[in-house]
Amino acid sequence: MKILVACEHSGTVRDELLALGHDATSCDILPTDAPGPHYQGDVRDILGHPWDMVIAFPPCTHLAVSGAKHFAQKRADGRQQEGIDFFILFTRLDCPLVAIENPIGIMSSVYRKPDQIIHPWQFGDPFSKTTCLWLKGLPKLVPTKVVSKGEFYVAPSGKRLPAWYGDAVGPDGKKLAYGSEAMRRIRNKTFPGIAKAMAGQWSEALHAPTLFLTADGSSCP
Repeated sequence: MKILVACEHSGTVRDELLALGHDATSCDILPTDAPGPHYQGDVRDILGHPWDMVIAFPPCTHLAVSGAKHFAQKRADGRQQEGIDFFILFTRLDCPLVAIENPIGIMSSVYRKPDQIIHPWQFGDPFSKTTCLWLKGLPKLVPTKVVSKGEFYVAPSGKRLPAWYGDAVGPDGKKLAYGSEAMRRIRNKTFPGIAKAMAGQWSEALHAPTLFLTADGSSCP
């Protein structure tokens, strides 16, 4: 089956799909962090291809409530609307199976409430990271292994954040600066347990499509 993993440079979800024998390709404006099928460029260049499934991770920089203090400026200069428009692009795909991932943010009201909210600790990784999923034609993920929710710390901004975020280190082993681009990239990476659940559980939908309902009560083919 041909699967597009949009806005992913880590290759985490793509590689789990490849391991199951799927024809999976990741896409991002950044090069892939791991060798594998990857289109570096604007995902809109390839969205029209006949994909059997699209799993999308649109940027949340201008949408997540964690950056609410900057919303006024982002609305004024158009950045937030650009983020909204890009997210909505994936809701209108002519593809039978679509999943869109984002943190808690304005899309719950601008678009609709997510079909499911999950955390890494429900899938074997002892960390907390609120993850929203909007689903079309796909079932909700079933937790595979519930473990500890992990530790927390208070950031310089005063926010209470998961310790894994504050303790993030780069390839050289040095702690990354709070709010840096390198830390942002690590924070955006999908945890292994969730990636494996997405690949495994959603692959079943490819072979045995079923009628699922979205959060707003409408049916998905």
